Amino acid sequence: MRIIHSRRPRIVVAALAAALAIGAGALIAAGAADASSTAFTAASATSSATSDLAGPVVLTGNGAVRGVSGDGTYSFRGLPFAAAPVGSLRWRAPQPAASWRGVRDASSYGPGCPQAPSVVTTGQLSEDCLYLNVSTPALHSATKRPVLVWIHGGGLIADTGSNYDGTKLAKAGAVVVTINYRLGALGFLAHPALESRGAAGNYGLMDQQAALRWVQRNIAQFGGDPHNVTIAGESAGGLSVLAHVTSRSSNGLFQRAIVESGAFALEQESLAKAETFGKEFATKVGCPDQSADCLRKVPVQTLVDNISTATALIPGVVDGSVLKESIGTALAAGRFNHVTILNGSNHDEEALFTLGGRVVSRGYNVPYTSPVTAANYETNIATALRVSPAQAAAIANEYPLSAYATPDRAFGTLVGDATFACGAAQVNKWTARRVPTYGYEFNDDTAPFLFAPAGLLSVATHGSEMWYLFDLPNAPFPVPLNAEQTALADSMRAAWVNFAKTGNPSTPSTYWPTSGHTGRVLSLVPPAPQLSTDFAARHHCATFAQNLDKVK
Repeated sequence: MRIIHSRRPRIVVAALAAALAIGAGALIAAGAADASSTAFTAASATSSATSDLAGPVVLTGNGAVRGVSGDGTYSFRGLPFAAAPVGSLRWRAPQPAASWRGVRDASSYGPGCPQAPSVVTTGQLSEDCLYLNVSTPALHSATKRPVLVWIHGGGLIADTGSNYDGTKLAKAGAVVVTINYRLGALGFLAHPALESRGAAGNYGLMDQQAALRWVQRNIAQFGGDPHNVTIAGESAGGLSVLAHVTSRSSNGLFQRAIVESGAFALEQESLAKAETFGKEFATKVGCPDQSADCLRKVPVQTLVDNISTATALIPGVVDGSVLKESIGTALAAGRFNHVTILNGSNHDEEALFTLGGRVVSRGYNVPYTSPVTAANYETNIATALRVSPAQAAAIANEYPLSAYATPDRAFGTLVGDATFACGAAQVNKWTARRVPTYGYEFNDDTAPFLFAPAGLLSVATHGSEMWYLFDLPNAPFPVPLNAEQTALADSMRAAWVNFAKTGNPSTPSTYWPTSGHTGRVLSLVPPAPQLSTDFAARHHCATFAQNLDKVK
């Protein structure tokens, strides 16, 4: 970890690094919550005599819900899209949510899914967590609006949909849905005793599919077009988007896809390897008999406490059902749902992760020897990127230490290029052969970093773009955007919504060409985006193509 010249920033960075070690696409909240908190009961979600009787009411397939209005939009929160995955439903495909009588209060968020306490968790947590939230600009309109379903990041073991307020995107013209899904062992543990109808280890992805099916059935009542759905996500949420792009069982649930910093883990675990870990995990949590009955009785907190950040949950599992092959293999061969794609990364993704002595490498969180020095530079490269000493030397030659302020900066830059930037470039090449593909790079190096004190990071790093799309109500260090940044944020939201509406992110003020064979991307800089044609060269993608496997 770098030396921080005051006690408070050091403490903040330590806490932040603990969260970042999980893959931390969502770095959204101050404070922590107990993962074993009481379940969110139906009674707490049902309207009472004290409910806001003036709030908008919508009839869903499960019953009527009363939301809230404000800032020119309507919000409905804590809507159940599946039954609580508890008891006998733990580690099973999501089941239909129960219906209710009367009008359900939808003014408050439902609990987040169980996760370790950290700066990314906030509010109540419970196994009963399969809820979503809707923000819409209009309820009764002859013209149905495009739908944008947001899948949060957080390494598949953290965060919640309530950390993303879709009001500004709704005001820009989209119906915005933010969702929860099972995390960690509850969402991605593969074990022979838990297999159900061929599916194993991808319960979190199945939850996301269940939310998308809810959208198909209900979103028209909220002013949305069920035939014009865009799925979008950042970090592990972006990786989830790519999983659905390649999953046959997700076919038809959406028409477009937005991937933000998600093309970093294109090789998924084999079922055999994942189940080997699953057996070890079962023994660790007190189930040496390896029975499903025992596993379903393990306390939630025990499951959360025993998920090591070194385990490889984040790539997902090639289970033969939800995922029939690795994401990169499917994209390269053209075996994916042919939807229009907007895909990109940020200028220096890895700057965030190297704060904590870990790197996000090919989807795994890999520790390295810190601080990086001239003596351990190439060894760290070989460890992080899983390459031979000769390959590490070739990569190091492209990033000479003399060109960077510190060895840490050189190391973080090259790992970010190898995984996030060149992963995005490779995905764009694969998909552009078959579907319209638009690329971007978020390049506002003055972007405020909302999860650490001002001045700690002064570069567009992992997650920096989210403040330009959403309000992030639980960010611990919010900083207002200046006038030029606000102009860029307005431009980005307009582009995201127009992409959701038409399949093209171009707006009257910004032309956005497809990536095509040239690898063009739009550089998102304030006050207005600019076309960039040298993305692959700036990030040394030819070097990584020569020294890394084609599918990272």
